[in-house]
Amino acid sequence: MIFQIVGYQNSGKTTIMSEVIQILASGGYKVVTIKHHGHGGKPDIPEHKDSGRHVKAGAFASLIEGDGRVIVQAEKQNWKLEEQIQLISQLNPDVILIEGHKNMDFPKAILIRAEKDLELLKVLTNREVVFCMDAGIAAGLANMECPVFHKADQAAAWIADYVMAEIGSMSP
Repeated sequence: MIFQIVGYQNSGKTTIMSEVIQILASGGYKVVTIKHHGHGGKPDIPEHKDSGRHVKAGAFASLIEGDGRVIVQAEKQNWKLEEQIQLISQLNPDVILIEGHKNMDFPKAILIRAEKDLELLKVLTNREVVFCMDAGIAAGLANMECPVFHKADQAAAWIADYVMAEIGSMSP
């Protein structure tokens, strides 16, 4: 099961994602996440540590394990989301939650902060739910083909319920 949480910067994606993870993990679900680093440039890696030094020296990937924790660092010109999903799927999760990558076609929750964010509803596919920070915007979307809620305080529970129902429907 793959589910996305999308919206523009500072729309609450990370907060909601963390809450969904907590709900699902406390219910015994194995959750993995993929986050798009949308702030420009490469995410930080500890270059002064051995694994960072290996990558800097030219290794395509470096895996470090200690006390049950595995960290993988890999360098490539461009990682397609499909490649990231394939890589993380090796951990056999129940669900993959994706923060960002809004233009992909997985089921998604869309977070709307302001009027200008409504453009997302015109271009994004596979909308399962919309959460609006503004009551007026939410009221204006009453005819959407998916549920629309004012405030994001219901978001984590709604998403977790949706994901659990989808996982349940995939079981033999």
